[in-house]
Amino acid sequence: QVQLVESGGGLVQPGGSLRLSCAASGNIISINNMGWYRQAPGKERELVAAITSGGTTNYADSVKGRFRISRDNAKNTVYLQMNSLKPEDTAAYYCNAALTTSAPYRYLVLWGQGTLVTVSS
Repeated sequence: QVQLVESGGGLVQPGGSLRLSCAASGNIISINNMGWYRQAPGKERELVAAITSGGTTNYADSVKGRFRISRDNAKNTVYLQMNSLKPEDTAAYYCNAALTTSAPYRYLVLWGQGTLVTVSS
């Protein structure tokens, strides 16, 4: 079974930092784009940051200069380093990955279960 497992959420004070991790496991041949999305209560899910297999990154304007996405292809893992956190960053954060599996051979877009980030004093 192919899945994404996230970790690293929690409660942090404004101005603090958190690091989210998302590991893909299963019969994976390759992973193309990976990304982080977030959804705050009463709002739509939005893209936070994305990274291609080659390392090209893309960020939402609201997090540029504060968040950094990276990946370890050998570990099938994507990270989100979040610095200078603000109360408006409070949301459930979801990992996303586009990948190819074997047995059966297929292309999938998967979501993690979500991890809650709360920024509050």
